[in-house]
Amino acid sequence: MKKTAQANKGHIWEYIAIATIPLVLVLGNSMLVPILPDMQEKMGISRFQSSLVITLFSITAGLIIPVSGYLSDRFTRKAVIIPSLIVYGSAGVLAGLGAVWNSYPILIIARAIQGLGAAGTAPIAMALVGDLYKGGDASKALGLIEASNGSGKVVSPILGSLLALMIWFAPFFAFPIFCLLALLAVIFLIKEPPKDKKADPLKVYLKQIGDILREKGRWLIPAFFAGSITLFILFGVLFYLSQILEEKPYSIEGVRKGLILAIPLLGMVITSYTTGAKIKQNGTLMRWLMNIGLILMTVSLALAIFLNANLYIFIGLLTLSGIGTGLLLPCLNTLITGSVEREQRGMITSLYNSLRFIGVAFGPPLFGWLMNISHKTIFITVSSMALLMLALVFFFIKPKGELKGKA
Repeated sequence: MKKTAQANKGHIWEYIAIATIPLVLVLGNSMLVPILPDMQEKMGISRFQSSLVITLFSITAGLIIPVSGYLSDRFTRKAVIIPSLIVYGSAGVLAGLGAVWNSYPILIIARAIQGLGAAGTAPIAMALVGDLYKGGDASKALGLIEASNGSGKVVSPILGSLLALMIWFAPFFAFPIFCLLALLAVIFLIKEPPKDKKADPLKVYLKQIGDILREKGRWLIPAFFAGSITLFILFGVLFYLSQILEEKPYSIEGVRKGLILAIPLLGMVITSYTTGAKIKQNGTLMRWLMNIGLILMTVSLALAIFLNANLYIFIGLLTLSGIGTGLLLPCLNTLITGSVEREQRGMITSLYNSLRFIGVAFGPPLFGWLMNISHKTIFITVSSMALLMLALVFFFIKPKGELKGKA
């Protein structure tokens, strides 16, 4: 009994340490969303240029994530995560200096460097969870990662708005502090299991990845795209909401705006954590929850086409969409992470996270472009995408019974 209590206590500290990694990653993007209008005004840049602060970070990360995944499979997860956090935090300082100097080129270059660092954080943490835990513990930890990701999205608009009360570029200088805390947690609280065998040569490794995609690609690739489109919609809607709240008839700024941005995300966080704790390895339950989540997203986003005049109703619909997201993502995470052996897990989870980052990257600029057309065009587009995801998941992702986690 005493050993069990000690093991549970150890799990708790590991969970906390792992949760800091996606939290830091999310703060790198979401904390900047509320200050984008201020950035446009203070630096004299366009809406499109401000959106690139999010987009360039995410594109760089999306392109480098597969490399980080390969390195984490060849060496260790911590050997990739630790230097990545150092690069991520250091580039945060450079981005802040770019803002202080009113230099958009320096700011953009620093954000690209931050993307390089981000590539070795949360995506590798997902593979690390697969190494550390099995069965229900794994799905719970993956649900916690998604909840931590979502918690960052809830806290970051409020935190970004509060920091901006001091001076608009203060959020940039907050990154290094959070990175340092995450770095210490990873170094001292996570005990990574030793590798079972020597890493395969690159040619053999790539062949193994190809074999996995040929064998499981029928459901694995739709799962990758479902995660990507979900994050595209989430960040696009946040960008849209951040812009319109400061305009008439709302004229809501500062912390009040941050609190409103956090409401849909709070629905996602609570649902993500609950979903991760409940699904364990139950494939049938996962299938039900994924489809219910996508139905919620499709219906709520479709209703937002017409019901946007009342802010309370509009935020309520976006919260329902967030709950749908919280039902979907932990199930996808568990299915993808558990689908492969440990030696290839870093690359497979990295390909998944790479597409998620690309979804995040294209959300703000495409939503900015759609805003110039009309509100209806935005929500016709995203509700149609949610419906497409529903079809993909319904017809191609069909886990059944009790799933067997890979060692």
